[in-house]
Amino acid sequence: MKSIWAIASNTVKQSLRMKIAVVFIILLVVLLPVLGLVTSGDGTIKGRLQTFISYSLSLTSLLICLLTIVVSIYSVTSDLDTCQIHTVVTKPVRRFQVLLGKLLGVVLLGSFLLLFASVLIFFVTIYIPKSMGADESGLIRLKNEFFTARAGLAPTPVDVSDQVAQEMRNLQQKGQISPEMLSDKQTLQRIINEITLAKEQATRSAAPGQELIWQFKNVKIKSADSNPTFFVRFKYDVPVTRPDMEIYSRWAVGDDRQIKYGTPVKTRIAQFDRKDKIRTFYEIEVPAEVIADDGYLAVGFLNIANLNSSSVIFPREDGIEVLYKADDFVPNYIRSVFLIFFRMVFLACLGIFASTFLSMPVAVLLCLLVYVAGSASGFIMESFETLGENVGLLYSYTIKPIVSLLPQFDKYNPSQYLIDGRLLSWPFLAKAVLLIVCIKAVILLLIGILIFNRRELAKITV
Repeated sequence: MKSIWAIASNTVKQSLRMKIAVVFIILLVVLLPVLGLVTSGDGTIKGRLQTFISYSLSLTSLLICLLTIVVSIYSVTSDLDTCQIHTVVTKPVRRFQVLLGKLLGVVLLGSFLLLFASVLIFFVTIYIPKSMGADESGLIRLKNEFFTARAGLAPTPVDVSDQVAQEMRNLQQKGQISPEMLSDKQTLQRIINEITLAKEQATRSAAPGQELIWQFKNVKIKSADSNPTFFVRFKYDVPVTRPDMEIYSRWAVGDDRQIKYGTPVKTRIAQFDRKDKIRTFYEIEVPAEVIADDGYLAVGFLNIANLNSSSVIFPREDGIEVLYKADDFVPNYIRSVFLIFFRMVFLACLGIFASTFLSMPVAVLLCLLVYVAGSASGFIMESFETLGENVGLLYSYTIKPIVSLLPQFDKYNPSQYLIDGRLLSWPFLAKAVLLIVCIKAVILLLIGILIFNRRELAKITV
């Protein structure tokens, strides 16, 4: 262990002599406070906080990842190019200890910069509301919507299987589905999927004067506040493209079973009259007292007929959900910083691996390619899935397996959780550790050690 620690210490000193670490520290010290001053978002305090936290964490992640790639590769390739590695391996130091020491030094350096940047970002984030003169009500709203960690609940899915079966029978009676189509499994499944999609969309659409009701189960609000609240988050669209269009609506949130079945009233039903723009996320703050004792909650939406002339469609994925506080901002922020740390550890292992058999320019290019592809892995997969059948088949057996092996950095992006005050849970963090570090990073490191052990460092000349 002393040998590994000595090599790690020397790696940190070597990086500081490169001046690159100093440059990155200066960039973080200068750019992060400047971002806090110049970012404006949508003009509100919450918008400014969201913009700053997104840009600052993205900038920090980018700079630290670039530093990790360069230092991890340079620490090995420079020793090989200058033959300094010969003086190390002739001592009682195993080759795997050399790579582990290099890795530890790179991780220590990156961790110091990440800790410095994350603390700076945190204090700037706390300072922004005060600098903008937020009043007490504004601070309370920020505490509920931004400085929090909220979990989300999706509504109970509507079963449309009976409607789909009835529609299939109607189409067969009308002769629109032939026996040949029924015998072809692919064609039959495609028809069923199209009908199912249409029926599900109908359950999320409301014509003028029509009402939609979503049911949520097991809604449990645990809060130390005297008057706990939760939020109904929604976004809707209209069939006719009018970006400036506003929808007048009436929302009812509570236990609708009291009205439906005529049971004694135990909890009140909260009502809200609103006017909201389409294609924009909004949140309605609702007192937790409207939730039934068994955790049941109904959210009703009415498309007001005399004020609206268009139907309203709620998207399938993020059209409606219930958000409630599950943790505080500080623990959630710490977990988000850990996601950047895991990304840095993977890139350090990747850099060590690439430097064992590639020159520095090629190794840096490989690491940058993996970093970019991992940051856009979701986009890459979605793009290829929209291609034709023949190209999609080729992609499934060639590019898709390679992309799936990459770390999905975009899936584990900390900014997307902090912007909306979403909970980044410990199980999710453990999953990130398992996939990014314990499996993919360790495999790369072990392969790198194997290559380095078998590599001929010097030739004997006579």
